[in-house]
Parts: sequence; structure tokens; C-alpha cells
Amino acid sequence: MTQKLPSLLRNELSGWKPWEIGWLVTACALIVALSLYWQDTWVGILSATTGAACVICTGKGKLSAYLFGLVNSALYALISYQAALYGETMLNALYYVPMQFVGFYTWSKHMNAQTNEVRKRNMTWRGRAVLTLSLAAGTVAYGFLLRALDDAMPFLDAFTTVTSVAAMFVSVRMFAEQWWIWVVVDVFTVYMWYQSFSVGQDNIATLIMWMVYLVNAVIMLVKWEREAKQNREVIRT
Repeated sequence: MTQKLPSLLRNELSGWKPWEIGWLVTACALIVALSLYWQDTWVGILSATTGAACVICTGKGKLSAYLFGLVNSALYALISYQAALYGETMLNALYYVPMQFVGFYTWSKHMNAQTNEVRKRNMTWRGRAVLTLSLAAGTVAYGFLLRALDDAMPFLDAFTTVTSVAAMFVSVRMFAEQWWIWVVVDVFTVYMWYQSFSVGQDNIATLIMWMVYLVNAVIMLVKWEREAKQNREVIRT
């Protein structure tokens, strides 16, 4: 940790608007309530609630996002393995877990002292073009690999995996474009887990978690783009 614990806790708890606190509490409470009603496992419930806390804290620009993300990534890898979604399994176990440490360290070096949030910025048009082409090529290549491994939904799993890898990298770099990617990822992942749930898999908490992710991505897209624009204007002046 690059900050002392009391200072870290104070910074994480400061600057929250009432609607942001309400959204965090509502999202987690909804996941727990519906998961208990559908009798999901404690692993699924814990994974889903920490996942919701992670994406909301990420949108807020708080370092605690990576602490929640560490728990969520480890448990979600287990859930994905049990559902035979091996792309999701490898993504979380081999990429997301170590990236939580990278993200925490990187963000801790770029915090706004006034807001106690990470500084938001935008990619260049060239960076966006390279990112788009990389996503397309990566999805095709990884899809064939997953099909050879008898993945339940190889190319859909490949798409969500490859785009999630890119979104995590963009997130660590503090680019607002991460939320455009997350919106697309979340739409397809909600569909993927709905299909899994519809054939009898016990993962309602995971499905609800991704629905929360989708709503959160839309909200945070607006927030980050606005703040990234404000930061550009400050730099220009």
C-alpha cells in the first residue's frame, strides 16, 4: 500500500454524493435480496456484491475498487469454471486478479488531492482505432481456441473476454473510454449468463450482478466523459 491505512480510509469515504451512496446501497441490496430469494450460493452472492461495489467505486474513481475487485475476480473465476465458461475463468484468474494490484498502485500515483478521486482523461483517436482493430482480431483468434476447448459459447465468451481485457487495461490507464467498452461487454455478458441461467445453472446472483454492471456503465460513462472534458479544459487554460 502506498498510503497509510487511516489516510486511505478517510479518502475513500470522502466526496460521495447522496445519489452515489444510494446507488451503491441499492445495487448491493438488490443483489442480496434477489439472490436469497432464488437461493443462490454464498459464493455467488459474495462475488456479485463485491463486483457491484467494485464497478461503482471504479466509476467514483476510488482506490477501494481494486480491493473489492480482488475478491470478486477470485470468486467469479470459480463460478465461471463451474459453468464451463473457460474464457471467463482464465480472464479472471490469470488477468483480473493480478491486475487489481497493478491498478491499485497506478491509481494511487494519480489521485486528485482535492476530490480524492483518480484523474480522468480521454484517449487519442489513433489510440481508439488501434484498440478497435485489436478487439476484432483478438475475438476471432481466441474464439477458435475456446471452441477447441469445448467452451459452451466460444465466440461470445471470446468477445466478452477480449473486450474485458482491453477495458481493464484502459481503466488502469484512467481513460474514460473504458465505459464505452464496458457497456458493450455488459450487454453481451448479460445475454451469456441469461442463457446459462435459462438451462438450469444456479447463478442468478451473477446474472443480476452483470445487469447492475450495465446500468452502472451507462451512468459512469456520462460522469467520466464530463470530468475528462473538464480536465482537458483545465490543462488548456
